[in-house]
Amino acid sequence: MPDTPVPQTPSTCPQCGTVLAPGLLSCPGCQRLVHAETLKVLATDAERAAQAGDLSAALGRWRQALELLPPDSRQHQAVKGKIAALSDQLGGVGDTTARLSSRQTAGATTSVAPARRWGMFAAAGAVLVFVLSKAKLLLTGLSKAGTLWTMLLSFGVYWTIWGWQFAAGVVLSIYVHEMGHVAALRRYGIPATAPMFIPGVGALVRLKQNPATPSEDAAVGLAGPVWGLGAACAAFVLYWLTLNPLFAALADIGAFVNLFNLLPLGPLDGGRGFRALSRGQRWLVVLAVFGAWYAAPHGLLIIIGILALLQALAPNPPQKPDHRALLTFVLLIAALVALATVAAPLATAPGTTAPGPAATPAR
Repeated sequence: MPDTPVPQTPSTCPQCGTVLAPGLLSCPGCQRLVHAETLKVLATDAERAAQAGDLSAALGRWRQALELLPPDSRQHQAVKGKIAALSDQLGGVGDTTARLSSRQTAGATTSVAPARRWGMFAAAGAVLVFVLSKAKLLLTGLSKAGTLWTMLLSFGVYWTIWGWQFAAGVVLSIYVHEMGHVAALRRYGIPATAPMFIPGVGALVRLKQNPATPSEDAAVGLAGPVWGLGAACAAFVLYWLTLNPLFAALADIGAFVNLFNLLPLGPLDGGRGFRALSRGQRWLVVLAVFGAWYAAPHGLLIIIGILALLQALAPNPPQKPDHRALLTFVLLIAALVALATVAAPLATAPGTTAPGPAATPAR
């Protein structure tokens, strides 16, 4: 369903004849909505899409309508309510993908001894399914000139540090992470820019409209590490198939970058995911993080645990728990730490300086 173009503000109000300044959303004379006819079309399209089960298209239409309504109007609040309701129906991002990625990591952590090769074959198959199912979106992202040129620029910078093979793997890993955000944004109908790479920092996607609810924001934020986990698992499967330590190094750095993004801080993915959790859920994350550190001492877990503890003590957490965000957060912690623990001893990275983390969508 193609987007409806944003109409130009008419010069006069068709109802009372008042002259309208450019950009007005309601007539100062009779309070009539300036884009009333377009809003009717958008509402009809949204309802039709919802009835057809295409909730992403419905969300996209309602978000377009939101931009044509005065923020202080009752219609604006009503549309925000519809967006929130549809977002709840749509659910969090990719629980199937999260389960798939956790299974991939479970396969990746097994030994490559002959007795366990079937587990590695299962992991390879899971990674292949993940890649093939997302291939269309990944290729579409590369068609954007800004994404491609900034990606090549980052590749050139990293090439001077590690050589072209490792640099290519790092750039692709960051790209997959960012496309996870893009997939979630499309799912919720949130307009945003294409991914843009920043050498030495990572990449970002700028949102043109804020998520409607904390749960929606968490789903978009955590989608990046979910896809990033898939990319790191793919690298580890390639190591198992080739025994080339380069791929183990890529799996290790991929696990590190995505674990770093789970820091419950500011605009990072973990910060956006954590804001949707109730106080009780935050304490569960604290316990899970320190439990993971006890099982596999990873330096980042101490930082994540301390920040999670501070967030658990912070005032005014959401009253409504977000079970999907909690499950995704905990599974990502466990899977990424397990992958890093297994891949690190096998890795021989061509350089000594780790790349910066992939940035999350900026607002």
